[in-house]
Parts: sequence; C-alpha cells; structure tokens
Amino acid sequence: MPARSDERRARQSAREPGGASGVGRTPRSESEGKPNLMGDAFDDNYETFKALLDTFPPSEAVKRLEQFGIEQEVVQRIRERHEQDTIRIKELEEPHAVVLGNRDTWYTGPQAKDKCWPGIVEQLLKDGWSQSPAIDDLADSSTRIVSLLNHPKEKSFSTRGLVVGYVQSGKTTNFTSVMAKAADRGYKLFIVLAGIHNGLRRQTQARLVQQLVEQNPAMWSQLTGLDKDFTPQENPASYFGKNNKTHVLCVVKKNAAVLRKLARWLEKASAHLEGCPALIIDDEADQATVATKSINPLILRIMSSLPKCAYVGYTASPFANLLIDPSADNLYPKDFVVNLPKPKGHFGTEVLFGRYALDGEDPEQVDDGHDMIRSIPKDDVPCVRPEKKADVEGFEPFITDTLRDAVEYFWLATAARRVRGAGNQHNTMLIHTSVNTSVHNSFKRPLQHLRDTAARSIEDADYLARLRDLWDEESARVPAEDFGEKKVAFDQLIHELPGVLRGCRVIMDNSSSEDRLDYENGPVVAIAVGGNTLSRGLTLEGLSVSYFVRAVSAYDTLLQMGRWFGFRNGYADLPRIWMTDELAEWFRHLATVETEMRRDINIYMTEDETPLTFAVRLRTHPSLRVTAAAKMRDAITAASSYGGKRVQTHYFHTNADWLRVNNDAARELVAKSVAFATRADERPADGRYVFHEVPHSHVLEFLSSYKFHEKSPENDADLIVGYIRKRVSSAGSLQRWNVAVVGNPRGEGFTFGHGVTVGRNTRARLSVTNPVADFADIKTLMSRRDAGVDLAGDVADLTDDGIMELRRSEFPSTGLLVLYPIDKLSEPTPAKKLRAPLNAEEHVIGVGLVFPKPANEDSTVEKYISANLGNVTIEDEDFSLVDSEEA
Repeated sequence: MPARSDERRARQSAREPGGASGVGRTPRSESEGKPNLMGDAFDDNYETFKALLDTFPPSEAVKRLEQFGIEQEVVQRIRERHEQDTIRIKELEEPHAVVLGNRDTWYTGPQAKDKCWPGIVEQLLKDGWSQSPAIDDLADSSTRIVSLLNHPKEKSFSTRGLVVGYVQSGKTTNFTSVMAKAADRGYKLFIVLAGIHNGLRRQTQARLVQQLVEQNPAMWSQLTGLDKDFTPQENPASYFGKNNKTHVLCVVKKNAAVLRKLARWLEKASAHLEGCPALIIDDEADQATVATKSINPLILRIMSSLPKCAYVGYTASPFANLLIDPSADNLYPKDFVVNLPKPKGHFGTEVLFGRYALDGEDPEQVDDGHDMIRSIPKDDVPCVRPEKKADVEGFEPFITDTLRDAVEYFWLATAARRVRGAGNQHNTMLIHTSVNTSVHNSFKRPLQHLRDTAARSIEDADYLARLRDLWDEESARVPAEDFGEKKVAFDQLIHELPGVLRGCRVIMDNSSSEDRLDYENGPVVAIAVGGNTLSRGLTLEGLSVSYFVRAVSAYDTLLQMGRWFGFRNGYADLPRIWMTDELAEWFRHLATVETEMRRDINIYMTEDETPLTFAVRLRTHPSLRVTAAAKMRDAITAASSYGGKRVQTHYFHTNADWLRVNNDAARELVAKSVAFATRADERPADGRYVFHEVPHSHVLEFLSSYKFHEKSPENDADLIVGYIRKRVSSAGSLQRWNVAVVGNPRGEGFTFGHGVTVGRNTRARLSVTNPVADFADIKTLMSRRDAGVDLAGDVADLTDDGIMELRRSEFPSTGLLVLYPIDKLSEPTPAKKLRAPLNAEEHVIGVGLVFPKPANEDSTVEKYISANLGNVTIEDEDFSLVDSEEA
C-alpha cells in the first residue's frame, strides 16, 4: 500500500539536514545518542529507515542507520518491524481483489489537502473507534477500492465492480469512506441505492449526513433528506453547472417510481453531466438489482445518462451478482471484485455456527463455533408459525418453553449489560417466525402478558429460582472470561431486572404497523417481532437474543436474515440464538460456502485472472437454492473435479441396520485387499494397516455397497464411481488403490477379519439440544496426517500442500481409501464443549478418499454452479477479439 501523506512528509523531513527525525545532527549527550528500544525515539528512527528506503535498498538503508550511530540492537528491531510490516501489507490488510487490467495505479491514498476523508476519521474517533487497527484497516480497504475506480478526469468511463463484505460488518462505513476519498479527488455526483425499505434508506441517509455532510457542510448539496426520498429539483444547472463546486448526494430506495423520476431528471440535466464524474453505490446489491424487470433496467438507464459513471455494488450475499450473465448489458462486476477482510471482533457465520473443512485444510484446525446456539424442537414450530397459508388468519401463537427461555434470558442479559455499564446502550431481541404481518401482530398480546406477569412475579421465590438456574446455566456454558469480559453474578443483575421489565417494549416492525425501532431518542429495550423489514441491511442495535424459525429456500435469504451477525463490544459473551437444528445445519453449510467463495476470490487474485476470465464457484446444497430461480437463469453447472482432493464422511445414520451394511462392506473390502494387494504395511501397535495397489474394481464394489448419507452432496457414490471409471478409461489413472485401516491404538478392538484388528476411534457428534432421531454429524473424520498414511516416512510435520506434493511424487496415479472404525458411544473429551456422545446403535465405519491430481484434469463431478463465461468476448495480448473459450 502506498505511504500516506503524513508518512511521506516524515520521510521528506528525514532527508533534510536537521529534520525532525534527527538524521544528520550530532547527539548532545550520551543518553540522547542511545535510542530506546520502545517509545518515540524508536518510532523516529523507524521513520528514518523508511525514508531511506525511498532512495536505497534495505541493506544500504541499514548501513546508513549504523553510520548515524544507532545501536545494533535497535537496528535489528527496526529490520524486524520492517519485515513484519511488509508481510502485513502483502497479506490481509489490503482487501483481496480480482481486477480487470491495470486499474489500481492512479489513487495512492489521502493527501494533505483532503477534506472529506479527514472529516470521517475525526467523526469515527469521536465515536470511539481506535486508530489502529480499526481506522487504519478502513483506510487501507477504502483506498484499495477507490484505486480500482477510473480517474475522474478521464473523458468517459463505465466501471462495474462488486465489494463483498460480511453481514453487519461495517459495509456502510466502508462505502462512506470510499465516497469521501472519491469526493476528495473530484467525483461530483454520488447516488446511493439504499435497499427497498424506508427504514434502511432513512438510516443510510442519516449516516451519510453525519459522516460526510455535517463534517464539511459547505461542500455538499443534498437531493434527498431524512424523511424525503428523491423528488425532481428545478434547474439542474444549479447542481451540475461549472459554477457549483459542491458534491451532490442522493440517497434513494430501489423503488421503480423513485428511480424513474431520478432517471428522467438526469436525462434533462444531460447538457451539464459531461464533466460530472459519478459514483453509484448499490447497497444490498443482490436485492432487487439482479434479474428484476423494473429496477435493473432503471439502474442501467441512470448509468447511461452519466458519461462518467462508476457503479459499485456492496453486499454480504453476492451469490446472485456472481451469476449474472457477463456477456449481456448488465451489472455483472466485469471490472473488479473486492473481498473485504473480516474485521476484528466480528461475529459471522463461521464464528457462531462453525463450518466444515475445505479441501486441503486440517479438520482439527476448523472451529466448531461458539456454544451460543439453542435448539427449538420441531414440535414447537407450529406453536409460533402457521403450518400452511390457510392457518394464517386467526393464528394465535403459544409461548413455548423455548420462547419463554429466550425472552427471559434477554431480560437477564439486558440487566447484566446494565451492571457492566459499557458498550452499546440499546438492547434488542429479534423474533422472526414468519413473513406474514398478521402473524407478527399476533405476538403482541402474549408477549406483553409474559412481560407483565414477569414484572408481578419479580419478588416470587420460585420465579427467581428459575431465573437464577437459567442464568447460571447460560453463563457457565459461555464463560465471560473467554471473551475478555467479567462474569456478572445473578445477585448483581437482579437489582436491574425491575427497570428492564418496566422499560421493555414489544414492537411489531413490519410494513403494516406504525411501530418502528427508533434508536435516536434514548436507550431502547425492545422485543422486535418482524419479517422482511428486519431481515436486510437494517442494524438492530444491541441485538443479544434471536428466536428464529423462519423457513427459507435460498442462501442469500438465509444469510441476510441473520441479523445476529456483527459486533458485540462489551457483551460478546451474551448473544444467544434459538433455532431449529435443521436451520443451524444450514447456517453451518452456508459458512462453508462463504469461506470457499472468498477463498476462490483470493486465489484468483494471484493467478492473473479477471472477473471475465474466471467464474466463482458456489457449492450447492440438497435442500437450499443458491439464490432465487430468476437470478440463476444464466448460471451453469460448474465442473468441479475430485482430482487432488480429499473426500470424507461426516454425516451418518445411527440405526443398526444401516450401519451393519457399511460394516459388512468394509470387511469385504479388507478381505479383498488382503488377497489382492501387492504388499502390506502392517503397524498394529500404531493402529495402522496399509494394503498397496489394490485393483480399482474392488474399490468400486465397496463404493457401490457402502451407504453414504443422503444429506452429503459431496459424498455421492454415483459421482465418485463415475469419476473413477472415467479416470481409469481415459487416462489409465486410478487403476490401483492403496487401502488403509486407521484405528486408535488405545481404543477397544474392531475386527475386520483376516488378521486385521484395530482400536476403535472416538468421533463425538455435534451437540444439539434436541437431536434428530437416526442422524449424527461428526464434522471431522480425517486428520491431515491420515492423508499420507501410505507414504514412506513420517508426515506429521508436513503441511497439507506438502503431503499432496509428496503424494504426487510417490503415487501420481494411485488413489487412497481409508477406513475408520468408530466406537458407537464415542464420548467427547471435556474440552469439546460443543460435542455430545455419538450414541449409535452399532459401530460406525467412516470413509476417507484421497484422489491424486492428474496433469490434465478432464474428469469432473458436478457440485457447483457459476456464471456462464462462454459468451464473453475478451481481448488477447495482440488486442484481437477472440471467444473466451478459445482464449
């Protein structure tokens, strides 16, 4: 990242004799000539070193430091800090991006004359942001994005980019910073498309006014207000004429009538727009923008009236945006995709729900998530949500035990936050069971009755004992100390509870109600019941408890409804989410999809790819769509190969009949392996047997007999068998397999027969309050080391890449199949707080497969969808147009 202006001034000063850094002057005393290892003296000397780097290579810069009389120990620390800073810049402090062409050169960071960006920094510091890392990271990421825009003095341009953030992660502050830096460089018109609801538009307008307009009021003209969406203004020349030097701000809903008025007004102003660089920020860019018959054409119409226009979409759920047809006149992010780094302290999908290991990861290093998810039994769902449309009219919810626990825990958590007296002053609970407004409204009376009853019972010994049990159980399951917070005892918070109950409001926030969450008029304690108005973009301040049973069908809908994501400063130990186990599994899958998608973007950045030459793959799920069907009409099924990957089972049925089939299949494979292997590596003391070069026909027989759980799309036996057959027939690969048995040397024995007995492994299931009958998710089966169980020598210290590289050298065309006998009880260790006993009816056989990566991969399995790049035309290096499939 280029140096900021203050750093450049420091370096310039360092080059001048007698400058502030002290270069070129003689110390007046011995103590003055010996810089401390820490403090201002060290910082000055470090700035001196950075200044020298503008002229000299690092080795010469070090020599010159020594000539200045700086001690060797200090010089060494300076070198170490420089190396750390260099690594920091190269790694994650800049957001990772996929860029079209060499677009990242014109903007190098803020300058001394800037007004808008320094105003934002000043405001953020007042709001309690730290300079490092919070503001510094924001500065880095927003600079990166602005550098991908066109220079405002270019004659004409039409840029289209996408910024991928996290739900409730500060995307608004990021695009406000991008707008500020673009304004400081000469962009004039700023149009923010702020979702589809008035609440989000108003919230966005307020934020932009606070951080941009109020800091430099003379520099801004506004086309919209807090309570006023766009209405046509008279005399466009007064906004865009050469005599008006102000920046123009317009914050509008993605509403057809509003956008149509804006488009007409801009078309009337066309004579004044040629010299008007415009930046369109599309907040929640996957909502209403993609594949809509009204909004999408209107956005394109607005862009067509602006000769110099940059469109940047912001979203945490970019699935629809990445599936747009790139060859059409549309909003596919053809110029860049930026992946924002996750801010420190952010609660995201992976943090709360855990995820599954991606290929190449050590499953033991992938976290299970925090113990903050509470299970709602399936039998409770009809009590809080109508089962069918015919039941909506006249529906009355029942306060179930889990809903009562959630509400009472919310009151206790609010009281505990008052004891702490720190962090966000607001306290909110979200109840989201249905999209239907009449269902929302039906909750008001029973929730108010629950609150009033609690207020009357606050002196009742039995009631207090139940509250104490609830609080003690929850605070024990999630220790405050794990999050740097201090535990609040029940006897402390009980004194705050009456005030919490008196101040608690029950709010129906939906399109038909007059109630709205208002955080601008003092501290709020509210139980908010709602649907779509609470499910995207809008921040629920101080959200600590969520009760969620809303049925959804697509990734983006599910992710955006997770209003519990975000920052929980001062109460990171207190959030809880009540939901069904099925929903929790969907979120865990979604966390895996998110991580894999972001990894794709980051990898492509280093492989000389652009958004028009690669298509981000999105892993599919048997029960969920990636996005709405209309938004996927241009998507294609992407080919994903098993080559070079590990496949492992982590879902199992627990009934004896199903498990015995797998036990029989495993014993049959071991018998064939003993009979037909060219050699055997037997290490019973280590719980390891490896049979080399078993004919692939026996592996295929096993895969045809072994039962994979139907919920695991990556464990599709037909796809795996088809892949192996294709590799065997087309490339002569995978004709031979190494078959391994891996057990626990300390476990009770499991006998495969033919002299093969190993100890049973322990694989506890993920813990849920109400486990589904006949189902277990163990999440992790193979260790990194097991992927090299058939390799010569010890692979314990090798990385995943190291093991796969060694496999490529030693077994370039041989597959590995590993059998794991798993104890049917499998009690978890005390450290595994989110695990429960497996409790299967029979011992379980887990299977891991490791496929060699061929030189020319053409055998694929279909597990993903992606944008179709087949119709895209790109320019090759001699600038002749060619079809992208041939390029």
